[in-house]
Amino acid sequence: MTSQEQPHNPLHGLTLERIVSDLVDYYGWNELGRRVQIRCFNQDPSVASSLKFLRKTPWAREQVEQLYVNTQRAYEREQRGY
Repeated sequence: MTSQEQPHNPLHGLTLERIVSDLVDYYGWNELGRRVQIRCFNQDPSVASSLKFLRKTPWAREQVEQLYVNTQRAYEREQRGY
């Protein structure tokens, strides 16, 4: 797919590293680990270990990506005053 084929994909152009880093900045490791219950978020968390696990584990990556999308939407609604 080219970039023009995905104009409404909220994850388009984002790396997994950026997604994880943004979520950690927003929630912190403790809350992120509570929301997506995977060991790499709860035991000795790091972006590097998380990326390694998420790249090999599609179901976990999907949960992280969905949390990112939901968080972005909630933040945008908040900014608009809804």
